[in-house]
Amino acid sequence: MQPVAPYMAVGVSTVVHGIGHRKHIERNLAIIEDAIHAAVSIIGINMPVRLIALAEGALTGFTDEIFDIPHTTAARELFIDLPGPETDRLAALAKLYDTYIICQCKARWPEVMPDRFFNMLFVISPQGEIVHRAAKNHLWCRERSCTPHDIYDRWVELFGDGPEAFYPVLRTPDIGTIGTICCSDGEYPEAIRALTFGGAEVIYRPSEAVPMTQAGPDAGGTWLLQNRAHAHFNNVYMVCPNVGPVYVHPQMEHPYDIGGGSGHVVDYQGNVLGLSRGGANSFCAGIVDVEALRNFRAMNLNSNWLKDLRTELFRKMYDEPIHPRNLWLEADPAQHAEVDEVYRANIDRLVARGTWTAPAHRHHGSRFLAPSTDPADAAWENVRTMWGD
Repeated sequence: MQPVAPYMAVGVSTVVHGIGHRKHIERNLAIIEDAIHAAVSIIGINMPVRLIALAEGALTGFTDEIFDIPHTTAARELFIDLPGPETDRLAALAKLYDTYIICQCKARWPEVMPDRFFNMLFVISPQGEIVHRAAKNHLWCRERSCTPHDIYDRWVELFGDGPEAFYPVLRTPDIGTIGTICCSDGEYPEAIRALTFGGAEVIYRPSEAVPMTQAGPDAGGTWLLQNRAHAHFNNVYMVCPNVGPVYVHPQMEHPYDIGGGSGHVVDYQGNVLGLSRGGANSFCAGIVDVEALRNFRAMNLNSNWLKDLRTELFRKMYDEPIHPRNLWLEADPAQHAEVDEVYRANIDRLVARGTWTAPAHRHHGSRFLAPSTDPADAAWENVRTMWGD
């Protein structure tokens, strides 16, 4: 086995323009291309840049979530194929700079399920090839992507039911073993643990929003807190760029900084290597030393925690399900108000089994509130006219 030389990992945060059609991705790609040129020319002076990571939403923004677009409509009109012309442009940069590029984008996967889109994580190699694909497994309550769990039976039929089917890793000879998750996936310690069991040494987790990025006295809020904990508990590097300010639609005069910056790179002991204070066309960067990580795991008898995990103690903890599987195997993914009731049922399920104790008084709690009282304002055929084409 050849040693892996230290290298620079860069997370890129870019201003994002929400799209009304797939062709509008072109504008975001131009911004991303400028950012990659800048990252290599500036940060590459310190150490070779071998890993460039884009933020969630960098290519497409969040139009489908913000405007509650019917899932199949968004799949057909907004999102990409892997590979496709968008990934071809990124592949040219990966080849030019001899670097891996890790991306997030909502994309179709027709071999798995037609008329669905997934929140996809993919890696482009220095040879310009897509060498890794994974789908986001956990969503926040306003995201309508399809997940493997939503079509569980079909996913298992194609990929199996082991953790590697849902949390695959990419083994490379020159930058270590890469794992990919996205935003809400990182709210669950099990996701990073699954990647670690699969061999991951460097984990990509793009983007988080306010208030999670602002909570507490420290920069980065609970998002950075989580990623430092993930790195510490699993002895992995975390590369976590955050989304930049977003133009939701072209009629907005100014973008809004929904993420609040704080992209970061964390080492395998939880130390912050790089932290971007802002998110508007900025970088976070840090040196990744895979050989040091491997030595730490192999030589330590204390803080390489995975080596003495008593797995039998936890095995039955997940026997009883919480969130229903196969929700969208037969039906099209539902819109916000209907899906809110799925989450509310999950809360009731946890109370009924005694995991949670109900409050003394039941309040309405969070719920979807439409931004207009006129149903016509929410119809996608009317909303899309803001793009003028």
